[in-house]
Amino acid sequence: MLEMSDTLLHAYGPLIFWTGLGLLSCSLLPDSLPRVLGRGLYWVGVPIQIFTLARQTDFSSQVGLAPLVVMLALVGGLGVAWGTLQGLRWLELGRSPWNPLAANPPKIMTSVSSSSASVDPLTSTPALDEPGLARPVDSGWEDSARRGSFLISAVLGNTGFVGLAIAPSLISEPYLGWLVFYSVTQNVVGTYGLGVWLASIYGRSHGGKAWWVHLRDVLTVPSLWAFGLGMLTRAIALPDRVDTGLRGALWWVIIPAALLLMGLRLRQIHGWRSLKGAIAPALLKVMVLPVGVAGLATLLGLSAEPRLALVLMSGMPTAFAGLILAEEYDLDRELIASSIVLTTATLLFTIPVWLLLR
Repeated sequence: MLEMSDTLLHAYGPLIFWTGLGLLSCSLLPDSLPRVLGRGLYWVGVPIQIFTLARQTDFSSQVGLAPLVVMLALVGGLGVAWGTLQGLRWLELGRSPWNPLAANPPKIMTSVSSSSASVDPLTSTPALDEPGLARPVDSGWEDSARRGSFLISAVLGNTGFVGLAIAPSLISEPYLGWLVFYSVTQNVVGTYGLGVWLASIYGRSHGGKAWWVHLRDVLTVPSLWAFGLGMLTRAIALPDRVDTGLRGALWWVIIPAALLLMGLRLRQIHGWRSLKGAIAPALLKVMVLPVGVAGLATLLGLSAEPRLALVLMSGMPTAFAGLILAEEYDLDRELIASSIVLTTATLLFTIPVWLLLR
């Protein structure tokens, strides 16, 4: 237990430092910096991370169960999150007195054009009635961008920046490949596949567009191309300086920039009012999803070590990439940032539980 505590403290050092720096310096930095950081990570930083992982991971020695579990977890997690979200919307519309999330949020009258009306992709129900008329837009669950942020927060995990920094010290060396394989699959299929699809549909600047626009957004994600390029160049030896530069960029530029972005966005959190909206997606992410993955791994007949590897990675905090997608597609940044805070804090308590129950 003491060794595990030392590992967690060591892993959380960069998290606390860079996030704290962003939070403390937010008033001194230009307001445009978060968007610049987010777009820079989306187009350059994360693709470098994916390219590096794709080149360095020995996929040939791994069984195909890890990516299978990831994809089943993504589909199952999305289904549970969507069902939970519909329940919250129903409670909010009913203004149930026992629903802590339906606190009659303030409304702002705005005129909505037909081109900006968003449609829920799973119900085909317009989020705004009679486009063109004045409608109250609020911060509740009827806001398309807020719903998209809920789904992303509940399903997508930080398997790269946090997962690969913590989990390897808790897993035996023969099973480390499971962690990397999970992380790469989560990033390529989850964050920059499913995540981009959700952000494209629910984002304020993209909602309501034709299906092929959302498909184009997914197919043009730079991280997908970086993964393909990394796989195709695995047999090509790069100069030592290039490999060293890629690793250095990952640990000294990309990860600090992602954590700094998180700190900058924390200024949007307004105490309990912001955090209470993130309780539901946070619980789904760090509690419900890992339990489901544990059950799935058991059904597949996996032994304790690979099962623990999958459970640890599935229980990682809400992905920092959610903030990157929020900047790129104009989602609810406050909800994603709040979910990241809650799930990151909860991680200190959930990891010992998974270790005891393995």
